[in-house]
Amino acid sequence: MSDTHGKFIWAELMTPDKDEAGRFYSHVVGWGLKDFGSPEMGYKIFEANGVGVGGMMELTDQHKGEGIPPNWTRYVAVDDVDASAKLFEEKGGKIMRPPQDIPEVGRFSVVTDPYGAVLCIMKPLPMDSSSGFTEDTHTLNGHVGWNELFTDDVDGAMDFYGDVFGWTKDHDMDMGEMGPYRIFAYNGQVIGGIMKSPPQVPVCHWAYYFNVDGLDDAITRVSTGGGKVVHGPMEVPGGSWIVNCQDPHGAYFSLVSPRK
Repeated sequence: MSDTHGKFIWAELMTPDKDEAGRFYSHVVGWGLKDFGSPEMGYKIFEANGVGVGGMMELTDQHKGEGIPPNWTRYVAVDDVDASAKLFEEKGGKIMRPPQDIPEVGRFSVVTDPYGAVLCIMKPLPMDSSSGFTEDTHTLNGHVGWNELFTDDVDGAMDFYGDVFGWTKDHDMDMGEMGPYRIFAYNGQVIGGIMKSPPQVPVCHWAYYFNVDGLDDAITRVSTGGGKVVHGPMEVPGGSWIVNCQDPHGAYFSLVSPRK
């Protein structure tokens, strides 16, 4: 594995109304918005301080017919998309969208782990500094600061992602009856946590936390922008504050800040 294999590199929103979603996230997180390629392509880029951190595409009627709701998904860099997709399948996951090329961007595939949590894997083409693909920016405002997996099997999921991405266990936090909250690392850098899905979260999935400066003000912006808080705010070990939310179309996202 190369040094970039297993690195989270991109976030992507699927939404039925890109204009409204663009206004909402610009208001809440402070992102700028621009077209990728020509406006006719319909793909939007979210930027933090001029750096692309994520994208937005339309959730079509076809997607809805396939049971796909409004959602955030992240892309993980791999050395070989075809080989990694095959490995996902061999280890008990599924290939939801076979590997294919995106002109001027790279090769990607949509996959799930053995418990059904969805991710995208990608081998990007060389990018310049205007893309978050190339930077370690997890501590900066507007970037993804934490990646969280809800799963049926914490040990099994950790073993799986260790096999396919090379992620390693950093340490466990005891959550009592809920079991361990497993902190995992990429190349020695802590990047997220894994926990057993509680009864009120029946579907295994990935969730993502966007960095903001001050949580109370951000919560106000969520409400005034048409979204809603579904859990929190709460302080987490290390002193940060988090809140779990839904945007106006129901896409789940979270916010994290070093101060309330």
